[in-house]
Amino acid sequence: MKIAFFGSSLVSSYWNGAATYYRGLLKALAALGHAITFYEPDAYERQQHRDISEPEWARVVVYPATLESLQRCLDEAARHSDVLVKASGVGVLDAELETALPELARPGMITIYWDVDAPATLDALGKDPLHHLRRMIPRYDLVLTYGGGEPVVNAYRKFGARHCEPIYNALDPETHHPIAAEPAFACELSFLGNRLPDREARVEEFFLRPAAALPAMSFLLGGSGWERKAMPGNVRVIGHVGTAEHNAFFCSGTATLNVNRASMARYGFSPPTRVFEAAGAGACIISDSWAGIEQFLEPGAEILVAENADAVVKILRELDPAKRERLARSARKRILSHHTYAQRARRVNELLGLHTRREAAA
Repeated sequence: MKIAFFGSSLVSSYWNGAATYYRGLLKALAALGHAITFYEPDAYERQQHRDISEPEWARVVVYPATLESLQRCLDEAARHSDVLVKASGVGVLDAELETALPELARPGMITIYWDVDAPATLDALGKDPLHHLRRMIPRYDLVLTYGGGEPVVNAYRKFGARHCEPIYNALDPETHHPIAAEPAFACELSFLGNRLPDREARVEEFFLRPAAALPAMSFLLGGSGWERKAMPGNVRVIGHVGTAEHNAFFCSGTATLNVNRASMARYGFSPPTRVFEAAGAGACIISDSWAGIEQFLEPGAEILVAENADAVVKILRELDPAKRERLARSARKRILSHHTYAQRARRVNELLGLHTRREAAA
């Protein structure tokens, strides 16, 4: 099938945490024979911070962030595609895109609303009875999310979704894999994530408080937005880390931390891309606690789970090299066996086929 995908960015991970998800999933869909065109706006300096070239498995169309330019892209996509996808959080003309796609669908075309931040979307829908997505969600053929489990599926059904299913984050083993440790990223605990309002308090609890309690240990903080925040003296802030450096970032420290945003922790079943990237790179992972974590990695055997800052401190004090290596090996084995983008893409392929057959029968 020819798939037109409207998202934030495929070629830049700058202020764009969904980049790894898009790349892994669309690359795997292309390997199944689908032709991918990714439409992204020229916005938020992402084109000035590209970290990959246009991939061989997708055509990338960068459009000026204007309604006129977007309309040209929509017209092209409608003429030449079998599947139209609108991802959440494009950041430019989202409401216009979400309203336009179902209107453009011709007979036999599949429309998908692909939510890469379902907790935020559902919270917005719940607070605003006039939100445009309330009337648009029932018009999409499929709603796919990259997390959320049953709570998200049930919520979308209440808003009229015809079919909603999580397509979780996963690992592309060709992209994220163990490499030699890089001294520039050496530390006892690392964390990679942009500074966002519903993440900051949890980063303070699970990363900055342990750092203050363990002044003899070194902590490494990557991601945009942290430069002006006061930090304990043993925390190094290094800013944006391009995807080409993620393997070294994750595998060069004793452990790396996963912290879910508050909204995702509340809904549960929402493993961030970083969990799979870090496991693929051979990292020992410490995570905050959230419902459904055992669906992806077994606490205590494949991932270490902490309820608060004191628990992180205790883990770091007791984490010896043998235990670290055992956890890292077990996590990588589990992810490679059950959570790759090739497996996720096969499920998307099944859903496209099921929908096409239902439409033909009807």
